[in-house]
Amino acid sequence: VILQPEEEGGYSVFVPALPGCMTQGETREEALENAQDIIKLWLADLIAENKPVPPDITQPVMVERVQIVA
Repeated sequence: VILQPEEEGGYSVFVPALPGCMTQGETREEALENAQDIIKLWLADLIAENKPVPPDITQPVMVERVQIVA
């Protein structure tokens, strides 16, 4: 997942392996919990519709974007 802090507060989470799959949370922990939930729902929908699960979704990876202030 890509975890991105938002200027107005909170975090956005994007799942590149599942295009269009995204969520958010007020805290980093909440955003990651919400990401787990949305990924489960997204995969359940793919399976229910007999669509293939992307192969790279099986390799857990997390990228965190941070803003560097000089």
